[in-house]
Amino acid sequence: MPDLPKKKVGIVSCSGEELAEGTVTRLAALKVLEQLRPEDTVTICLPLFLAGGEGDRAFARFYPTIAVDGCELRCAARATEMYSSKPAASIMVRDVVAENCLAQPEGRRRLNAAGFEAVDATAKQMAAMVDELLGKHWDRRAGSFVDLGTVMPISENDKETEKVATCSCGSGIPIQKVQISGQEVTLIALPLIFEQFRQAGKQPSEACARELLDTVKIYNPLPAGVDEQYQAVLLQEYTDFCKKEAA
Repeated sequence: MPDLPKKKVGIVSCSGEELAEGTVTRLAALKVLEQLRPEDTVTICLPLFLAGGEGDRAFARFYPTIAVDGCELRCAARATEMYSSKPAASIMVRDVVAENCLAQPEGRRRLNAAGFEAVDATAKQMAAMVDELLGKHWDRRAGSFVDLGTVMPISENDKETEKVATCSCGSGIPIQKVQISGQEVTLIALPLIFEQFRQAGKQPSEACARELLDTVKIYNPLPAGVDEQYQAVLLQEYTDFCKKEAA
C-alpha cells in the first residue's frame, strides 16, 4: 500500500548576504535540517516560489513552513506568503539576539563569536517551533519525545555523522486538479489517497466519500461550508479512478 507523504515542516531562510544576520539564518536553518530535526524538516528555497510551477509550489502548501529572516524586511516570510501561503511560524534573528541578550553578530563570510551564539539560539528556537507544529512534546526526564521519540535531539556521537539537508523538491508530492463549483482546485496528495483507498478495498460509496473528505482535509485546507460539494466531487473522481484501474 502506498504511503502518504509524512507531514514535515518546511524551512525557508533569508537569502540576504549584506548582513551578518543573513548568514546566521542560513547556518541556523542548516543546523536544524542536518542536526537537530533532520527527520522532520525539509529545506525550501526562495526561487521555488519565484520560478516554480503549480506542482513545485504545492510543497509549501503541503508542509507548514517556518520563515527565518535576518532583519525587519522579512523577505523570506513575505516571499513565502506571496507565492504560496502564509508561513505557519516566523523568526527574525534580530529579535532572537535581543530576547537572549546577545552581542551583535558581525561578519558576513566569517561570523564572530556572537554570530555563532545567535546561530545556536535561532536554531534552538526553530527546533522548538518544529516540535510545536508537529504536535511533539519533549520529555526532559525521559530524554525523548512523548510520541515514541521518532525524532531525537542530536547527541555528541551524532555530530560526527554527516547528514544532508532534505530538499522539498525531492519529496515527490503528487497533485490533482478537480472542478469544484465551476472553479479549478488543486488538491495535494489526492492520487496517493485514491490509490491507498483502492488497495484497502474501499468501494465508492457515500461512506467512502466522507472518509475521503476527512483524509483530503489533512493535507489541504478547505474553505468553510463546502464539504458537500467537495464530497460529491471526490466520490465521482474516485469512482472514475477505480474504473480506470480496473480496466
